[in-house]
Amino acid sequence: MTQSQANTRNGGRILVDQLLKQGADTAFCVPGESYLAVLDALYDSRDDIRLINARHEAGAANMADAYGKLAGRPGLCFVTRGPGACHAAVGVHTAFQDSTPMILFVGQVGRDMRDREAFQEIDYRRMFSPVAKWAAEIETTARIPEYVARAYQVAMSGRPGPVVLALPEDMLTEMASVGDAPKVKPVQGHVTADDAAAIRAILAEAKHPLLLVGGSGWTDEAARDITAFAEANGLPVASSFRRQDVVSAASSSFVGDFGTAGAPSLVRRMQEVDVLMVAGARLGEMTTKGYTTLDTPSPRPRLIHVHAGAEEVGRVFQPELGLCASPASLAGALAEARWFEPSHFEGWRTQLRQEFLADVEPEREAGALDLAAAFTTLRERLETDAIVTLDAGNHTGWPQRYLRYGRPGRQIGSTAGAMGYAVPAAVAAAIAHPDRTVIGCVGDGGFQMSGLELATAVQYGARPIIFVFANGTYGTIRMHQEREYPVRVVGTDLQNPDFAAMAIAMGAHGERVTTTDEFMPAFERARASGKAALIELVTDAERISTRTTVTKLRGLSK
Repeated sequence: MTQSQANTRNGGRILVDQLLKQGADTAFCVPGESYLAVLDALYDSRDDIRLINARHEAGAANMADAYGKLAGRPGLCFVTRGPGACHAAVGVHTAFQDSTPMILFVGQVGRDMRDREAFQEIDYRRMFSPVAKWAAEIETTARIPEYVARAYQVAMSGRPGPVVLALPEDMLTEMASVGDAPKVKPVQGHVTADDAAAIRAILAEAKHPLLLVGGSGWTDEAARDITAFAEANGLPVASSFRRQDVVSAASSSFVGDFGTAGAPSLVRRMQEVDVLMVAGARLGEMTTKGYTTLDTPSPRPRLIHVHAGAEEVGRVFQPELGLCASPASLAGALAEARWFEPSHFEGWRTQLRQEFLADVEPEREAGALDLAAAFTTLRERLETDAIVTLDAGNHTGWPQRYLRYGRPGRQIGSTAGAMGYAVPAAVAAAIAHPDRTVIGCVGDGGFQMSGLELATAVQYGARPIIFVFANGTYGTIRMHQEREYPVRVVGTDLQNPDFAAMAIAMGAHGERVTTTDEFMPAFERARASGKAALIELVTDAERISTRTTVTKLRGLSK
């Protein structure tokens, strides 16, 4: 048999072979007739690539995003054309804003039917181009290796992100003789010795410096390296929104986060910062509190911005020193740097650290279930490698404020604020790491958007523990509503089902918690159950966030 004959395969087989060449081991999907040839090839490779079929395309895409965050390589998702692609779009948008490597494969109408508005036909290049790093359609079967290799390269290089590839149905069944592409090595910028010297020169003139870490691409080693640098030089470190796992909260250098649950005192302290060094994070709306903590376009504190994407440096705020480099490169270059005595910034760092520690002391909350006390207790019981997934909404304030993060543990949450993310993310995390405790935190509204993915966990033997915060309202919107239009509540109330019964019906463990004393015993029973679990936390909407109540909001309203 000649080499040419050996490589003659249909498009579906060629595609799956490329995924194997790139090291793929897991993919998420909702099946569709438009890519049956791929599914057939995945059957032959079922011992090498696990195919997880989700209950909804949004769930499958969110699983792929979470998997990409944890693995550091593209999470893979397959959906069918039209409605399938539209449902999955939320996961692509999340991956784009979160800088997550991901590839979405979309079945497409046959090439002979295009431009006729055939059944479920959409131009995916136009549809996804604003929310993907690259969106393309593979028109020639022999070019599948080229396209897949490029998809991996684009998804992982520079600022990571999602790629969308459309797969015409007839292209997948067509035969072609073609070789496989080699495994991709992503391209990243690096920090040079001169770059490090420039960073040192600016920090040497600081009295109140702050290191802000965030973004994607942080390996456990890089997280250790940047922590070592901060501690050795006495630098205070904060994290950007939902990146609290880069530098451990237990580190003497960690002083909080610029997220939705961060301490107001840290935001106020930004007025005193004279050198801000940003490592890996975007200076976006959430991290800068609506672009208010820094002056635009020339920030008042001297700014050092190191980011994997060159287009991100200077997007809004023009830095004094801007570098295009991956977090791993920066952290590795600084790991052994001993530029200042730890005592050099001691007064400033200690002040910020004490304010952080004071802020995460639990506030006594009225009501039978004190969430602050419950999550403070939980943080003492969680293993250091636990994974916590977060949804959108005020309820995430409790795990963000009162739990502790740091490698090898992970915080996996959508910075795009997408409801319905936490449950599929927790399922993916539990599939990827079956030996670790995985907790998903979701509101009653968010759970009803994607809670059926708990059945996916049951099907594949995954064991996430889902906390459903049930207060009968869309909490974040209710909070804004009460502040802007007090008492005029409309469109935010929820009539909830029996969440524990739903979990049990899906084959999971289910419980309902109404008091603080019930919380930890329920958690331990869920963990000991040996299967996916759901714990409904029944709370009152009066306690609308970790920092305020509805009554207070009405008193502070316009």
